[in-house]
Amino acid sequence: MPENHRNHPITTSPADQQIHHQDQATEPATDDRGMHPESAWAHLQKRGISRRRFLEFCTAMTVMIGLETSSTLSIAEALTTQPRPVVIWRNFQECTCCSESLLRSEKTPFSDIILNLISLDFHEVLQAAAGIDAERAAHQAMAANAGRYILAIEGSIPTGANGTYCCVGGRTALDILQEDVRGAKAVIAWGNCAAYGCVQSAKPNPTGAKGVGELVKDKPVINVPGCPPIAEVMAAVVIQIATGTFPKLDQQGRPVEFYGKTVHATCPRHDHYEEGRFVESFDDDGARQGYCLYKLGCKGPVTYNACSRLRWNGGTSFPIQSGHPCLGCAEKNCWDPADGQSLYAPVAMTSRSPKGGSSSGSKASSRKNWSPIRSHSS
Repeated sequence: MPENHRNHPITTSPADQQIHHQDQATEPATDDRGMHPESAWAHLQKRGISRRRFLEFCTAMTVMIGLETSSTLSIAEALTTQPRPVVIWRNFQECTCCSESLLRSEKTPFSDIILNLISLDFHEVLQAAAGIDAERAAHQAMAANAGRYILAIEGSIPTGANGTYCCVGGRTALDILQEDVRGAKAVIAWGNCAAYGCVQSAKPNPTGAKGVGELVKDKPVINVPGCPPIAEVMAAVVIQIATGTFPKLDQQGRPVEFYGKTVHATCPRHDHYEEGRFVESFDDDGARQGYCLYKLGCKGPVTYNACSRLRWNGGTSFPIQSGHPCLGCAEKNCWDPADGQSLYAPVAMTSRSPKGGSSSGSKASSRKNWSPIRSHSS
């Protein structure tokens, strides 16, 4: 476990006592195939991790999934008594950017996630095995953990031409999904591709690409959209599942903690929006002064994501902060322009949409001509 976890405070001594009493606790019995994973705590004990380090780790996990630190005891108990979830991760029509994003999680290093919190039994990008041996391992893990494993999907699923636009090992992605989902406890749809189809489903959608939720109706589907999703958002979803619970979801199946507010709601350029100060072109004076990017097609007011709150690259920045309008990559049909022509067309709003405002180079704001859309959340 990385050294930085040692900096997280221990919140309650009862939690320490709880773990102390469970030091010698018996692990859940393995099934007859011997593939039932042990708990996270038992796994960490074998690696020489102390109770105190484990509680520091649990405190960090508690904060990551948006809970009060007083919940550390509950998290510690869950990671002590619950077996590590088995995860089968499939890659279909995608560019692997979701996996690449999770690899760059800083607050919870990727190594902690796959080595301590979950049992990642199949991931064709990360595993050493390939071909028949890899597929055999995946099927063995699914058979041994039927009804318990989590199926993670990265990429859209083509349905055109009987699914033949995406084949792995001589089988279509559609066939693989239909087989793998039968024994899954739940499905995680990583990224806009798996959630909504992303660029593959953009008009005219020649491959008939669809998101997981359009094809899977009998299992819980957790949508984690974005192109890619923020690393810390992905990590937090995995962490919560590792505790034996699912995140609270909105009507589109997205975790409310990270998709409950628009990018616009906490945007650092929000005050300029309220005052009607807009960038008119990428190289004008308003751009240099950090004015609002709405007129350049920013989708922040209609995009629900945590970009402006968590930012990217360990909280360094995000597109709007860096000077480019939000493209709405966490929303459906993000690659189909609102005006049918340009991704940089202003999004359609209500009657309170911009009616001029000030020129980006003007020092004064024409507030009398401007009635802003107020910050909102779902």
